[in-house]
Amino acid sequence: MTYPSLADSIDIPPIAHLPDAPRGALSSPGPSAGGARNLAERRDIIPLDNSRYNDYICPMSGRIQKEIKQQKPFRRIEHEAFVNLQRTADALMQGVTATLKPVGLSPTQYNVLRILRGAGPDGLACREIGERMLTKDPDVTRLLDRLEERGLVTRTRDRADRRVITTRITEKGLRILKDLDKPIEEVHVKQLGHLGEQRLRSMVDLLESAREKAS
Repeated sequence: MTYPSLADSIDIPPIAHLPDAPRGALSSPGPSAGGARNLAERRDIIPLDNSRYNDYICPMSGRIQKEIKQQKPFRRIEHEAFVNLQRTADALMQGVTATLKPVGLSPTQYNVLRILRGAGPDGLACREIGERMLTKDPDVTRLLDRLEERGLVTRTRDRADRRVITTRITEKGLRILKDLDKPIEEVHVKQLGHLGEQRLRSMVDLLESAREKAS
């Protein structure tokens, strides 16, 4: 009496064959060159699954860790990215601060003058200026006081609503901004121009996505 073998009772699907590969494409170290050639010529070899190869590569420590002399690696990439953003923003702002120093303006004051120049002759209320500032200032009124003392802005109370005070940039303020336009542009080009337009556009998209989520 003969019994069916295990292979006879299991429906094994046929092995899918791979397309022909160039000679030598699948070569690997072996005891002889002949063995490697025979391996490359076989068509029924199923390649190894390396889809999770990168999961086992330990990430290299970033440059920021060395700059701030941090001994332990970051626990999360989000933290490393955040610290990089802070460090980079500070480094870029130092160039702007140095350019503004000869005219006695801080980056925040310069930002306000730029906002008022963009607003035109109609000017803006204090609240509107605060909403448009790059960095939030808890005391915009005192900031405008300093600019008004230097004759860079004027403030007038609205006739229809005495509670509203409109701030406008003066001719003196416009002249200072005009003199700063070229130097500030050169600073930005020097700091970021080496990245190229494509990488800068990608960076802008990433920063806008991060800011949208943060807000």
